[in-house]
Amino acid sequence: MNAGSRQLAGIALFAVLVGCVPLLTRSGAMLHFVMMALYATLIAQAWNILGGFGGQFSFGHALFFGTGAYIQAIAQLQGGINPWAALPMAMAGSALVGLLVGAPTFRCGLKGSYFALVTLAFAEVSRIVALSVSFTGGGVGLMLPLRESAGNLQFASRAGYLWVALAMVVGALLVTWWLRNGRFGACLQAVRDDEDAARAVGVNPLRVKLAAISLSAAFMGAAGAFYLQVFQYIDPGIAYGPATSVEALVGAIVGGMGTLWGPVLGAAVLHLLSDLTRNLFGALPGINMVIYGSALVLIVIFLPRGVAGLGLSVRQRWNAKAGHND
Repeated sequence: MNAGSRQLAGIALFAVLVGCVPLLTRSGAMLHFVMMALYATLIAQAWNILGGFGGQFSFGHALFFGTGAYIQAIAQLQGGINPWAALPMAMAGSALVGLLVGAPTFRCGLKGSYFALVTLAFAEVSRIVALSVSFTGGGVGLMLPLRESAGNLQFASRAGYLWVALAMVVGALLVTWWLRNGRFGACLQAVRDDEDAARAVGVNPLRVKLAAISLSAAFMGAAGAFYLQVFQYIDPGIAYGPATSVEALVGAIVGGMGTLWGPVLGAAVLHLLSDLTRNLFGALPGINMVIYGSALVLIVIFLPRGVAGLGLSVRQRWNAKAGHND
């Protein structure tokens, strides 16, 4: 069995094991924890597509999250569209916003800190606009009516939401597997490493980066739509605030950028730390951001490849120490 087949088998095993959690426990707290860990994995994996594989560090991925959430809400409340039908609309709308953001920024050759600041600016402008227009509910936000049924994408138990989140995460993992093993992924990583060299061998960097930001935005939009269905409420601060962007990028970086399982590990570690801290200190304002910042600093210093690269990092340090002793 080659590496690609082993990765697919791992994704299938992950889906089966996590999918069986609601069959093994009826604890609402446990189901909620797993559901939110999957949600954190989804946004980290979405960021990883553009940041990890594409090398384009976004500080404003909440732009796509909020777009997906608002499209989902407006489609249901003002368009009378079924939530299941609104979900692909939310993903498509977020992907379109990704194209609209990527086209001018990539054409201008923005990358690194410049691209990060531009995406942050787009998210902040969207937050201000959402506060000012009526169809988003302004500062009051939008609230979905309670209509519990699977057909309405509202479930009486967290188990239903867990399975929906799991399906989204598996979809993101399959896309990541494709990026690691397919031609497009090779082109994207070539553009990340050296755009001029990639262009010399026939790769169109602009087209590749636009496809990557659209894919990344689509999954972020799916996360926004999922968040709306779970909590049945969205406002500009939640939709376009920096907390979602930070959670997405820190989860991917802590777990390991450009890897298949890194965002899964990073999201799980951060979510576990967040829950433990919440139990110790209560609902202390800003505690999550403190945790994310501290974890990011420690990972950058001691594990630059993230949790997923722990084995390789330890082995390299051991070999370097052994060579120094010789």
